[in-house]
Amino acid sequence: MNPTHLHLLLNHFPIFGSLIGMALLACGMYSKNHQVKLLGIFLLVIMALAAIPVFLTGEPAEHAVKNIADISKPMIEEHEEAAELAFWLMEVTGMLALISFFLMHRQSNYAKHALAAALLFSAITFGTMANTGYLGGQIHHSELRNNAAGTQNPQNEDGGEQDGQKDDDD
Repeated sequence: MNPTHLHLLLNHFPIFGSLIGMALLACGMYSKNHQVKLLGIFLLVIMALAAIPVFLTGEPAEHAVKNIADISKPMIEEHEEAAELAFWLMEVTGMLALISFFLMHRQSNYAKHALAAALLFSAITFGTMANTGYLGGQIHHSELRNNAAGTQNPQNEDGGEQDGQKDDDD
């Protein structure tokens, strides 16, 4: 398995894991269920760890695909910038979750504040991770790009060109 394959395989975990961790943490806080809060915290810490190999395999994946036809180099750069922000947000979220765990374990008065901070950061992190994944998908999937190559002269429902021009078969 090469770094590109590993990157493509693992990159979904921090995206969906941060969403699930956030949801569990929110449900646990709302219902005051200690076990559900711990599960959300645990998942956010694991996703912060899972983000490390995803981030580290990004650069080798870029070098492996940048000379392939239909690869958007500008999208690679945009994805790379978004990934750096998402990675560091995920790491901060994981640290806040870990701090929350220790404060809960010590039954500190600050545990609620740490949990709220972890929840807030997990929401921001999920949005950033999801955007990063979307940008990564656009690198090779031109159909996801706003101005995809195949949509320069899209046809309307009756088969004619949108620009007011009709196909002339004569």
